Amino acid sequence: VPCAPVNISVEEDEPGHLLVSWSSVSFGHSYVVFVKSDDGLEVHCNTSYTQCHFQSDCGFTYFISVFAYNRAGQSPLGDIFNYTTAPCCPGDLRAVFTSGDTVRVSWAAVRGADLYETRAAGGSGAVLCRDTAAACTLSALRCHTRYSITVRAVSEARGTNTSCTPHYVTTAPCSPEIKNISKEGLSVIRVLWQSNNEEATYVVTARGEAGLWHCTSTGNSCTLMDLPCGSAFSVSAVARSPAGQSLPSYSVPLETAPCCPNDLILTQVTQSVTNISWSVGMGAQTYITTLESPKGQAECHTLQNYCLLGCITCGTNYTVSLRAVSETGLTSSCTYQGYSSNACCPSGVKLYRLSNNDIRVFWRASDETVNYNADLRGSKGNFSCTPSSGLSHCDITEIPCGDVYTVVVAPVTDKRPKLTFCPKKIYSVTCSGSSVGMVIYRGKSNAKHI
Repeated sequence: VPCAPVNISVEEDEPGHLLVSWSSVSFGHSYVVFVKSDDGLEVHCNTSYTQCHFQSDCGFTYFISVFAYNRAGQSPLGDIFNYTTAPCCPGDLRAVFTSGDTVRVSWAAVRGADLYETRAAGGSGAVLCRDTAAACTLSALRCHTRYSITVRAVSEARGTNTSCTPHYVTTAPCSPEIKNISKEGLSVIRVLWQSNNEEATYVVTARGEAGLWHCTSTGNSCTLMDLPCGSAFSVSAVARSPAGQSLPSYSVPLETAPCCPNDLILTQVTQSVTNISWSVGMGAQTYITTLESPKGQAECHTLQNYCLLGCITCGTNYTVSLRAVSETGLTSSCTYQGYSSNACCPSGVKLYRLSNNDIRVFWRASDETVNYNADLRGSKGNFSCTPSSGLSHCDITEIPCGDVYTVVVAPVTDKRPKLTFCPKKIYSVTCSGSSVGMVIYRGKSNAKHI
């Protein structure tokens, strides 16, 4: 019988194919190669050459024996050669992001693997993980980067299977950075950020006690519309893409200008002083009110919602404006309907006695186009008269004598309360004889007959 073949070698010329070769022996006419895998399955090859091909699977150990044959019979058993194929590539690969820069990779365990090597390559760097478990967590990945993730099984006998196909993932966009917030108009705010992602959509959110406002853009700016006045917000931005959503940007505080007060009311207190009051404007801390005319202006700066403006010229049309100022200095300029101060009070008010119980009230008008009203108030009755336009006197008939009268002559106002700040004069209407009497001025100076 021939001797047992020697110099047996096994080569894996390509994955899944084993080439078994040996040296020829004297008197060996044919050869039989037996290949038995570690799961008990055995195949053989009958050939007259000194090599044989076999199909193989990854992750198996094969035991190989070669016999030579001739007419005398079978050679004795030679060396049993064992060969272990590289472990299989992990299958059912899954990559799930647990955060913007961390991905958990899992796979089905494979035969022949002693440990697994996971490598994520992208951008200018790579992250490597080695573990015996069929899962690995890759952290500190760069945002907005496409990574090639390859999981390779490693065995102590054969090393690493380098033929595994990579799996591709893209990390979430990078967080934008808000660069500027500017006021474009009333209740209109423009937000500008640094765009560091491609093909991302940005969502800007203004969050405050008044609610939420959003704007969206694919560029590097967007406009928040209809923000309420006198409100404080925290503005942040996020980037969105098919890969996910970025972490929000750092928040930037935003304060809208204070609201203009409603219900501005002007009341003339004296001939040169006017009281202005208004409702509270949301977000306003101080107020600056101004009455302006060609004859001059009056202004006050106050923490209250009212103020007295002095140096007002009577009979003058004024433009009314108010500025509401916030604690941080934001200002809203508010305009209101114009204001006309009352006509000036007349001077030189005197009483003249006519026949019987008739009294003539005389004054010097400040404006001939203004109508005036004269009031006499005494213990025996109240009397008033209003002359025709342009006259500076009027007559009151049947006034009782022997009484003291308070006389006030004031301009007539339309749709306003009767003026009470014009000076008052006190006269005594005395009786002399039957109905003849005298009118005596009883002011601060000495009494005098008129």
